[in-house]
Amino acid sequence: MKTTFLRHVKTDLAVHELQQGSGRPLLLLHGLGERTLSSPPSGTQHWVGPIVGLDFTGHGQSSLPAGGGYTCEALMSDADAVIHAFGDVTIFGRGLGGYIGLLLAGSRPKQVRGLVIADGPGLDGGGSRPSSSKVFSEPPADISNKTPDPWALLELSSDTRPGDYATEHVIQFAQLSGLKPAVAVAAIGRPEWLETTILNSSVVTQTDIAQALALFQ
Repeated sequence: MKTTFLRHVKTDLAVHELQQGSGRPLLLLHGLGERTLSSPPSGTQHWVGPIVGLDFTGHGQSSLPAGGGYTCEALMSDADAVIHAFGDVTIFGRGLGGYIGLLLAGSRPKQVRGLVIADGPGLDGGGSRPSSSKVFSEPPADISNKTPDPWALLELSSDTRPGDYATEHVIQFAQLSGLKPAVAVAAIGRPEWLETTILNSSVVTQTDIAQALALFQ
């Protein structure tokens, strides 16, 4: 596994090359608290292009910000930096990574050539309505420079995800990407933002990971 680092704002983002190949890269976005695996995940064995995985800020080998401040939009910016470096990609997102992939697809519909949403930690988020704030009264003393960052686990697990926000990104992706299908859902979990909005779109299909990736090869 070859690892390179992208400087993005004040963060060094770790990008791991898991497979070489010709053609469009498959960008792996991991779940909350996870990191990029050392080998391509199950279901991706037929992908002929490069496979690269991003460690989000505060995860894996990427650097930690001071004092938290994690949002889905901030992680979307991480993934956008990879697109800027690698060009057009297909995204395979686990859990939180699937939701980040959806936001990025709606924001970069010409650069994201298909999105696969799979089960993983952080898929549910904090529900569709804001909840009480959660803060550490005193962060543990032994967490310095260790990942995953406890601030990330705390803040991203309670990040509000209203259904209409997700719907807007699907509509944008559907109208501007020219793909049909554009999103493949391979997740068994059905949080509200996914069940009540995403699955109703005509550009969304439900299948397993291998078949989903075959749609966007």
